[in-house]
Amino acid sequence: MNILFSPWPWYIAGPVIGLTVPLLLLLGNKTLGISSTLRQVCAICAPGSIPLFNYNWKKDSWNLFFVFGVFIGGIIGGILLANPDPIGISETTITYFNSFGINDLSGLMPKELFNWPSLLTIRGFLMMVVGGFLVGFGTRYARGCTSGHGILGLSALQWPSLVATACFFIGGILFSHFILPYILSL
Repeated sequence: MNILFSPWPWYIAGPVIGLTVPLLLLLGNKTLGISSTLRQVCAICAPGSIPLFNYNWKKDSWNLFFVFGVFIGGIIGGILLANPDPIGISETTITYFNSFGINDLSGLMPKELFNWPSLLTIRGFLMMVVGGFLVGFGTRYARGCTSGHGILGLSALQWPSLVATACFFIGGILFSHFILPYILSL
């Protein structure tokens, strides 16, 4: 039972995730994708008014059930099977955040940055609203999210996914070194 309450090592979790993609392709001729589900939901809610959403979303309705299962699995994993150990953060990261006055690193995200009152500050607005818009725009522009390209696209040996994944990593490194310090100092 202990295996359910502790994080799985990378050499187990990675292959399990990686083998899901070929199994979906081989058993059902389905491609794994989460960001495309947002397009399906928009097509259900706004049929025919926007060309992007004017398609037969019912042929991929299995994806809606998959995403619902991921959501329920996240609730089960996050509440019922939650890891009792504190989140491991390196001392360098703790010192870095403390230098900007961010001290509560007990959750998955720093509470000083990601909460409702900080949404009304410049720093919170940039991190949550502008950042969320840029992630959504980038997902649509790249025709898939980071995990979709990094897991599905790379396992299918797709050249555009390799380029997209490399750009995601380069963008993340550049942002965290050159832009994030200025946002955190606001």
